Amino acid sequence: MVITRYLLDTNTISDPSKTVPNLGISRRLRQHGDEVAIAAPVWHELRFGVERLPPSKKRQKIEDYLRTVQTIPVLAYDEAAADWHARERARLESLGKTPPFVDRQIAAVARVHQLIVVTSNVSDFEVFDEIEIEDWRE
Repeated sequence: MVITRYLLDTNTISDPSKTVPNLGISRRLRQHGDEVAIAAPVWHELRFGVERLPPSKKRQKIEDYLRTVQTIPVLAYDEAAADWHARERARLESLGKTPPFVDRQIAAVARVHQLIVVTSNVSDFEVFDEIEIEDWRE
């Protein structure tokens, strides 16, 4: 039985669709592909990015890529995540820190599922308590 260990941030899951993907991310996705999931807010960011594009070869390429990643589990931002998010948001605001809302949602999903956040924007997630982070870029 394969266990989900990693929660991919938008910049990680979308990297293979780039013209020049990062070799480290590509290698780690091949290595850990059956151990990854994304949070519903990440799926939203991916879909929103496509929906903003006019009909074009670029849009078609991204839509084709998204069809290939639809096999990756999408974890809901649920009541448990919302509870953790509320506590963490209050803590961070008391420190004068206000990370982007979507990053807080992703962190909350990772925390409640005890997953490692995989991101190229490590500094966006370092402010959160009890979140483990990895950067798979080389």
